Amino acid sequence: MTDQKSIRLDKWLWAARFYKTRSIAKDAIEGGKVHYNGARTRPSRAVELEATIRLRVGWDEKTIIVQELSDQRRGAPEAQKLYQETEESVQKRQVAAQARKDMNQSILAPEKRPSKKQRRDILKIKHDYSDD
Repeated sequence: MTDQKSIRLDKWLWAARFYKTRSIAKDAIEGGKVHYNGARTRPSRAVELEATIRLRVGWDEKTIIVQELSDQRRGAPEAQKLYQETEESVQKRQVAAQARKDMNQSILAPEKRPSKKQRRDILKIKHDYSDD
């Protein structure tokens, strides 16, 4: 970890391994997917200790508190020391993950693939609807 006074937000998010590259982190910040202390921010924002960052990565929305500063990307165990996720955030993510899992289980997959004749019929129906 480093004793620097100011580290850019995009660089810190990259070092904490939330995003694979700084440019992806920058795009997420500019796209409004990252909020610093409850407000939208710029990629050049200086990160401070005990700051609250809310970010969306894929399906997950995390709320974290900055514990340490670093501008170097290291291994995942060291990166996890840079922040602490709030309990509410962990619970929300678990509930959302369970809801996604339940939704996927309710979708019924076909028992078998359609036969050649059934595929022709499906294509004919699709073609008829596309002509309208």
